[in-house]
Amino acid sequence: MDKEPVIESSDNMFADMGLPPEEATLLVMRAELMTRLREIINERGWTQQEASKMLGIGQSRISDLVRGKWEKFNLDMLVTLVTRTGKHVELAVV
Repeated sequence: MDKEPVIESSDNMFADMGLPPEEATLLVMRAELMTRLREIINERGWTQQEASKMLGIGQSRISDLVRGKWEKFNLDMLVTLVTRTGKHVELAVV
């Protein structure tokens, strides 16, 4: 039985899936911001209704965020939401 070769992953799973570098980078940024927002909501013990009020968006949007529906959030919106939590978003170009 032939084994498939093991290919070392990069730091970007979207690039590993063959997406163009610019698209893969944007998707990673969106995923990281969504993950951080979910963590903040959990850390603060907010219900979806409380998170909705604190972030200034509808409860259904919080539900989308919690469920990881990344396609419903652009990068601008995610940066805005993180900023509304009192956190700062920084970009590092390496």
